[in-house]
Amino acid sequence: MTASAGVRIVAMGPEHADQVLAIHRLGIEEGNATFETSAPTWEEFEAAKLPEHRHVALDESGRCLGWVAAVPVSDRCAYAGVVEHSVYVHPDARGRGIGSALLSALIASTEAAGIWTIQSGIFPENTSSLALHQKAGFRVIGTRERIGKHHGVWRDVVLIERRSPAVS
Repeated sequence: MTASAGVRIVAMGPEHADQVLAIHRLGIEEGNATFETSAPTWEEFEAAKLPEHRHVALDESGRCLGWVAAVPVSDRCAYAGVVEHSVYVHPDARGRGIGSALLSALIASTEAAGIWTIQSGIFPENTSSLALHQKAGFRVIGTRERIGKHHGVWRDVVLIERRSPAVS
């Protein structure tokens, strides 16, 4: 699925900070996006995410419809080609191919950088995210049962990965 007409994917920058963090907060409030209970500051977000693998989807007016970003999974050299990602789409923009376009941009940037694995953990209740990732070539590795508490409730996480066929 391609993004709606008039949507463009660009590198995320400080000018997108407020909208990116607002979308992140919306995902947190929905309860099935992350274990986080509050969005980071822009400084914390920017320090954690790899600059070359942060993208936003913008509409014609420049409004941010969603974002994707990646972090290294380890500082050990053996894992230099493995990142963990997050993708968030504004609730009003869902079902328009925004998530697919953002994942495509992430896959392109990571493969260009020699990254061979993109992984993430998704709550099993987040069926739309699991379906989105499956369409983008991710596979389920397994379920980490009762891996963490979210608002006092044990939650499972489905571990997914995409191994690049272009990076060996």
